[in-house]
Amino acid sequence: MRLTRRFVKYASFTHSAVYLVLLVAWLIPGLAPVEAVFGLAHGLGWFAMCALAIAALKLRLVDIRLAVAVAVLGAVGPFIGSAEFVRQDRKTPETST
Repeated sequence: MRLTRRFVKYASFTHSAVYLVLLVAWLIPGLAPVEAVFGLAHGLGWFAMCALAIAALKLRLVDIRLAVAVAVLGAVGPFIGSAEFVRQDRKTPETST
């Protein structure tokens, strides 16, 4: 399998969705098991996103700003990385593949 910008983008959106479920489970009392599962998924997903961001940066699929948004800021809010993908795709749509 070849790493593509599109794959990293969709992985970022998936990580954001996992984080959203985690936040909802945290807010609703009685969902501790769901919170535990999605908390683990978010943590492991962040490690995976860090590896993907570094690999994509080395392959020049993403720039440093996007890699930092996904890897560093993604630990506390993966929405930032996903939003940066959207921002960059709007700016230069030909790089969205």
